[in-house]
Amino acid sequence: MASIKENRGFRNLRLSRWVTMQAVALLMLVPVASQAGSCLAPVRPFVPSDSQAARDYADIIRKDFEVYIADIQDYFRCLELERARAFEEAREVSQDYGRFLELVGD
Repeated sequence: MASIKENRGFRNLRLSRWVTMQAVALLMLVPVASQAGSCLAPVRPFVPSDSQAARDYADIIRKDFEVYIADIQDYFRCLELERARAFEEAREVSQDYGRFLELVGD
């Protein structure tokens, strides 16, 4: 009886490892999938209207602008990749539609 329980435990351990490996693989793909389907524009840097506050936080504000410039370049690249992907998909759909029309005799 004890060996049956040990076997079940071993099987559950193997199953648990398999589920864990699948979860890790899925999580590795999520950033790629989400990035491919949507390009999110970066948040515009905030500049205080008070000149004293702008001087007090000049280093932080400057860094925000530098981050924004890098992020907007990534955003433009993302948009270009998405445009190319959508264009290719539209071309394929157009070909599919042509084949469909041939099949139905239109």
